Amino acid sequence: MSMDDMNLEVLQRRLSGLPVSEIRYYERTGSTNDDALEWINKGAPDRSLVTADEQTAGRGRMQRHWVTRKGTSLAFSLIFRPEASELVPFYAPLGALGIALALETLTSANPQIKWPNDVLMGGKKVSGILAEAAWEGDRLTGLVLGIGINIATSAVRLEDDFLFPADSLQHSLGRAVDRVDLLVEVLRQIFQWQNRLGSTEFITEWNNRLAFRGEQVRINRPGMEAVSGEVLRIGQDGLLWIRQDNGKDISVTAGDVSLRQTDPKLRE
Repeated sequence: MSMDDMNLEVLQRRLSGLPVSEIRYYERTGSTNDDALEWINKGAPDRSLVTADEQTAGRGRMQRHWVTRKGTSLAFSLIFRPEASELVPFYAPLGALGIALALETLTSANPQIKWPNDVLMGGKKVSGILAEAAWEGDRLTGLVLGIGINIATSAVRLEDDFLFPADSLQHSLGRAVDRVDLLVEVLRQIFQWQNRLGSTEFITEWNNRLAFRGEQVRINRPGMEAVSGEVLRIGQDGLLWIRQDNGKDISVTAGDVSLRQTDPKLRE
């Protein structure tokens, strides 16, 4: 993958058919989410885009670090000005669904979504998403949807010490993927589905790609005791339903899902 396949001029031309308000491109930055949150405070319009070729301080869920090496990945943040704060929890899954649908459209891949919003290929993570809301008191002023996608094989290295096994699109597909082609299609899908956030159709599409359905998982919950059980479905409210060993069905509001240690298919 050439180092010059992405720059502001290319992005402006290729994204001209999409409702992207403004674009900021950096060859190198700390975090596109940080850049986007700062831009929100300075009046960034709805559906603005921040993207970078290299990210030195990217963040993921649960305070994790997201590595973005030069020329190997997609790292971008979309700015939204949502009117309905109750739909905020659906923006991260919107990103995951957008990536999954884009991969299905452009390739023969069958991606899955590890609840709530990691995209897996062959059981390994190829993309992570971090949605961050900006507030003024109790008023929602904006939302940043940060997305990182491992494109080239060199995006993933053993020394990165991932908590969940990671992979790149190039390795999982067996061929190179054009970053800008993928960015265009991911954005197209996200904008197309934004108007259906939280709808029955949205939840159905999310469920259709739910990873580990019917499998035994362990869910580590921030500040709470971990729970284990069989993955059932995603509810209309976006919560994950699991069936515990005692037969009781419970919903989980937040957490990190992994296959249970006792499972012979363990991938972690």
